[in-house]
Amino acid sequence: MELTKNIFFNTDKLVQNSRVKISYTGKFFEEGASEVFIHFGFGTNWESVSELEMTRTEIGFQTEIDLIESDTFNFCFRNENDEWDNNEAVNYIFELEKPVLDLILLDEVDLLDRPHRLRRSYIWSKKIRLAVYKIITYVPKIISGNYKKKVSE
Repeated sequence: MELTKNIFFNTDKLVQNSRVKISYTGKFFEEGASEVFIHFGFGTNWESVSELEMTRTEIGFQTEIDLIESDTFNFCFRNENDEWDNNEAVNYIFELEKPVLDLILLDEVDLLDRPHRLRRSYIWSKKIRLAVYKIITYVPKIISGNYKKKVSE
């Protein structure tokens, strides 16, 4: 996903408490810089500020960052000569989304705690399927008179 020119993420959304891979192909990569660092923080006050050296690859500088619970992810780039790419003094700022929790089924946890319930329901579903199969197969034969018992010799 390209969120801005020359900055790519490996995901469609930036989600709190997740890990994201960032690829940078901006001016430092184009100018052939040997080292690029990402300087980042979270929220409007740049909390939890850190700086990581990015790895140079054929397609740009890359690194992975653990996002924390915050409303925004802010960052800029610095090369080995202490020159900054900070989006023309406004930094790169992206909103973080809250993780989606409505897909987690809490009832499944209860089933895992008591596996005999799952096994018992599975066995009953098999018995019911077999009974329905026998009814569908043999009742019409008995009613029509086409049912013959196998005679053993």
